Amino acid sequence: MSKLASGDQRGMGLRERKKAKTMASIQMHALRLFREMGYNSTTVEQIAEAAEISPSTFFRYFSTKEDVIITDNYDPILIEAFEKQPPDLSPLQAIQAAMLSGVEGMSDQELIAMRERNQLIMSVPELRAALLNNMMRTMEMITGMVAKRSGRSSDDFAVSTLAGAIIGVNISVMMHHAEHPDQKFADLLESALSSLESGLPL
Repeated sequence: MSKLASGDQRGMGLRERKKAKTMASIQMHALRLFREMGYNSTTVEQIAEAAEISPSTFFRYFSTKEDVIITDNYDPILIEAFEKQPPDLSPLQAIQAAMLSGVEGMSDQELIAMRERNQLIMSVPELRAALLNNMMRTMEMITGMVAKRSGRSSDDFAVSTLAGAIIGVNISVMMHHAEHPDQKFADLLESALSSLESGLPL
């Protein structure tokens, strides 16, 4: 679900574009170093040096080394795409359309980076733990989105259950894509969310 900060600049001001560009640069250098040296052997100082920034600047963008892989700029894009969906779509249909539009708008380079990122997350315990915290925050965000669209309370158990199911589907897709990089992430996501909508039949 999440992706590296791509610097999607639609609707962004100059300051936001500069921030997104810097984030993307740091993350791309980090991925390269992790690939060349291994995650545990790479330090924040080495990432900062590769990105031509100071370690203190690194920590203005990412609070930990794990965050350089987990953090993304996707949430605002997802919210915007979700709110633009036709009112006749169910909350789940609107989420599916919004997520797919985000993935389909990614460049080949971004898709490659996402695949590498997913593989890294699934192979490093610290990153899997950080992903769980990130997904819980995303679940809270989706809960609010679904509640608003359906006219229900954000503490409605049915609303939070749907949000949790969507997060579970995304984790499943990430895990499968990490092990089967030859398959298209967008196709996997569409298939999984469609299966969720039909009641997850086996």
